[in-house]
Amino acid sequence: MQRRDFLKNSALAATGAAVGAATVGNASAANASLLTNPGSPIITPAGTLARPMVKKSLMWGMVKEDLSVMDKFKLLKDLGYDGVELDSPDKLDMKEVLAARDKTGLLIPGTVNSMHWKLPLSDPDPKKREECAKSIEKALWDTKEYGGNTVLVVPGVVTANVTYGEAYERSQAEIRKLLPIAEKTGVKIAIENVWNQFLLSPLEAAKFVDDFNHPMVGWYLDIGNVLRYSWPASWIEALNKRILKLHLKEFSFKKQNDLGLWKGFDVEFMEGDNNWPEVNKALEKIGYSGWASAEVPGGDRKRLLTIREKMDEVFKA
Repeated sequence: MQRRDFLKNSALAATGAAVGAATVGNASAANASLLTNPGSPIITPAGTLARPMVKKSLMWGMVKEDLSVMDKFKLLKDLGYDGVELDSPDKLDMKEVLAARDKTGLLIPGTVNSMHWKLPLSDPDPKKREECAKSIEKALWDTKEYGGNTVLVVPGVVTANVTYGEAYERSQAEIRKLLPIAEKTGVKIAIENVWNQFLLSPLEAAKFVDDFNHPMVGWYLDIGNVLRYSWPASWIEALNKRILKLHLKEFSFKKQNDLGLWKGFDVEFMEGDNNWPEVNKALEKIGYSGWASAEVPGGDRKRLLTIREKMDEVFKA
């Protein structure tokens, strides 16, 4: 299926579902597609668009309590989170994770590939690229079992030994090989923007996705990461329906300038340079209503509660 036709059909289906739900005064049917179509708008009983960020998640590694998998799931559910993102491949026991998910109701919206930095798809060594691709394939199947719908993938890294063009060509080639697996699993490959010296502008990011011309490739937008290059609203406008999910972190230009580049992240939500009301406005404009996952320093129960409370402020900004 061509991406253009897929988006057109998805938009028509979403509109029809929304209208039908509004007609009978029940929006639950329209909202049921959130997990499988995270960019589709949620319709409230009043027939109005919901806030853009409506599902709270965080990264599994942020939970620093010494607890079993089940108790970690219970902890996050008790603190008010809707889901948690896992790494894949990882060392967790699948049956234990699924039991915890089913017992607590805490969802697993997607996974993050755990090999794309160590063995990037842009590596000069074809064997290393193949190993990374195999790890993404496993992540796709794992995510299907977890009930999620995206695998976050860093597509490549530009270095002194890997040119921009090489990173583009190699990562595209390897991801194309994975498209049949994405189709079989129903899990999308979500490209994320990170500080990898690659895909540095929103228009280029959009082109990178469009080059595949395939509905199983989209974008995982990290709101904090893009501030180094451009304002988040510009990325949201350019990426539009390509955005599958969001990562949330804050960034401070003052701390970057005073203390060093990476210190820019050392700031709480609502205390940095992200204009969250403008971010929400831009997301609402493109019709995004879905998951937002915190990717910040974690900690114990108290720290995780603070993060969730700060996320509430971001969601309502």
